[in-house]
Amino acid sequence: MGSETLRSDWFPALSDGLRHAAQHAVPRSDFTMAFYGDLFRPPGRTLAVGDPMFTASDVTDGFELDLLLAWWQHAADIDPAVPPATGSTTLARSPRAAQTALRALQRSRFFADVSLRALVFDLKQVRRYLLDPGLRTAARRRVQERIRPDTRVVVGHSLGSVVAYEALCAMPGHPVKALVTLGSPLGMRMVFDRLLPRPGDWPGSPSPVDRPDSPDPDPAPAPAPRWTNVVDEGDVVAAVKDLSLLFGPSLEGKVVHNGSHAHEATAYLTAAATGSAVAEGLRRD
Repeated sequence: MGSETLRSDWFPALSDGLRHAAQHAVPRSDFTMAFYGDLFRPPGRTLAVGDPMFTASDVTDGFELDLLLAWWQHAADIDPAVPPATGSTTLARSPRAAQTALRALQRSRFFADVSLRALVFDLKQVRRYLLDPGLRTAARRRVQERIRPDTRVVVGHSLGSVVAYEALCAMPGHPVKALVTLGSPLGMRMVFDRLLPRPGDWPGSPSPVDRPDSPDPDPAPAPAPRWTNVVDEGDVVAAVKDLSLLFGPSLEGKVVHNGSHAHEATAYLTAAATGSAVAEGLRRD
């Protein structure tokens, strides 16, 4: 997996989203992908015979277990097939907490096609990004390196929405006119409370228009970038659906219906709501 692999999946999906929104297509040459998945890969090694993949026992106490229990609670709230996470505070102190939560989640339509190994890997990926400063900086840099003077729209899915948000907030004067987040966990307290820089006006106060030849010593500030958050009601990862409660009323939320693939990136990208948000960003001067 790499940037070109993702690009081959994302570009046609977004093209369909633009088409569904009755918007003009984007040339493939104008579409680029930032990739940082390799940062999460452990160094290569020789597998011993019977070397196990991730299991419930690999879920660590603290952040990983807390996030797992939060997913379980939200899945139970929206899916009657998932047993309620009653007594989750007590359960968190149980040595079998992770196993119980993973079994419950695998009864959910949202996680039905997700392997246990992938579930545990996702937990570890979120923890490492938020708690490993070196990895966090490297991932954000990958995104920032892709933002050129003519970049107008940034789209981030799942953890990628967190990376995109932080990367742009750390780039004063960037040229981006719109951020589109898909299936974002930004509203979850255990994510929101760890954001760097600390959340404020998205994505910081508008910076003055750079006009070195302008006679006006106090040029008007550039319009603040537009932020659209697209979410499926059944997306467990995007537990908090209305991000404007935390990031302000200028953030626009749109609800889509991705069917049984509630959190899948390509399902979000093909939605007319996503195509409309991207097209609006491209039209902004």
